[in-house]
Amino acid sequence: MGTRRGTNLPRMGDFNQSVILEGIRRSAAGLSRIELVDITGLSAQTVTNITRRLLDEGVIAEAGRTINGPGKPRVTLRLVAESRFSVGVHLDPAVITIVLLNLAGQVVGRRAQRTTDQNPQHIVATMAQTIDAVIDEAGIDRGLVAGVGVAAPGPLDAEKGAVLDPPKLTGWHRVPLRSVLAEATGLAVTIEKDTTAAAVGDLWTSRSTAGGSFVFVYLGTGIGASLVREGEVVAGASHNFGEIGHIMVDPDGPECACGGRGCVEVVCTPQAIVEQAVAAGVFDDEGADEAHDVDIRLTRLCERAEAGDAGAARVLRRSAGHLAVLISVLTNVLDVDRVVLGGPFWARLSTVYLREIPGPLRLRNATRSVRELPVEGTVVGDDGGAVGAACVVLDAMLTPRASDLYLGD
Repeated sequence: MGTRRGTNLPRMGDFNQSVILEGIRRSAAGLSRIELVDITGLSAQTVTNITRRLLDEGVIAEAGRTINGPGKPRVTLRLVAESRFSVGVHLDPAVITIVLLNLAGQVVGRRAQRTTDQNPQHIVATMAQTIDAVIDEAGIDRGLVAGVGVAAPGPLDAEKGAVLDPPKLTGWHRVPLRSVLAEATGLAVTIEKDTTAAAVGDLWTSRSTAGGSFVFVYLGTGIGASLVREGEVVAGASHNFGEIGHIMVDPDGPECACGGRGCVEVVCTPQAIVEQAVAAGVFDDEGADEAHDVDIRLTRLCERAEAGDAGAARVLRRSAGHLAVLISVLTNVLDVDRVVLGGPFWARLSTVYLREIPGPLRLRNATRSVRELPVEGTVVGDDGGAVGAACVVLDAMLTPRASDLYLGD
């Protein structure tokens, strides 16, 4: 994603500040004021005024001088990573993961807590206590924490910051998570879908300056998708883009609660893959009802496949084929440049999926005669949901948006 261009119109200070911060953040070596003028299109005076303010606030710092031809040496400006922080929380039916990120998007604190029950009050209390512990362990000033981002399974009520009956979170009926967690922590809270947050994390932590669009396929307890165009995640009208659980990928598959057959929900999820392995006799019994057991058993299934177990390998190849059908539906409709796969279960499935998905996807690609459709793994690890949630907070602070250019009264 290249650096955005600024505007020299009046009342555009916030947008221009974001443009400058994004340019500095994405440059590992830092940038001089002259370089910022070149890449942002802003006037020298605007760049000088904004960088002076950012220096005063301690968000950037002067980091040496470089000589580039005749004239005065140029002062390099770099981001001060420890000047601001954000907290990211990933609410998953099996585990709560909490990370602390600095302004550069680096993880400086982390904790994961298995959920023993799904009672909303208990989970919010656990979140608040763990957030406090992570901040205390890092030894940072709480006043430097810009806020808390929560990645939660959809559907969400974005306006009210509420979680609405996620299929795998029992008892979560219209839980006003944003307000109750803000009250419990004393910090500003943002709620985002886990799939959307993961895509933001991938965008934000990547050093790539490549433009283009991609579909992010999220492999968690459930399967979801998000869409990135022109460097921004498309959240959808209600912030619930990517609810793909009832797309049919196997006409001969099991019946789904929606009344259809072979939906993503009953074919592609970790629970479904483990059930297929049980049915194929890879495991001796069917004790895979709880999310924690699914986690363990999927790991074991992947290990067996890697060790040469033909039955385990067949189950994973079949699941990759089903996912290729899903991805082809998404990419043919959305016409994106590439596919990115990630989420808590991605690392275990990556070897098989990166080998097995591209071939079938190429055959189903409506644009195969004119271009290739690359399939990649996320640049964020298993904590992509939590890291992405923290990046949502930083992104709101630092990333320039076209909507910021609309002038009010």
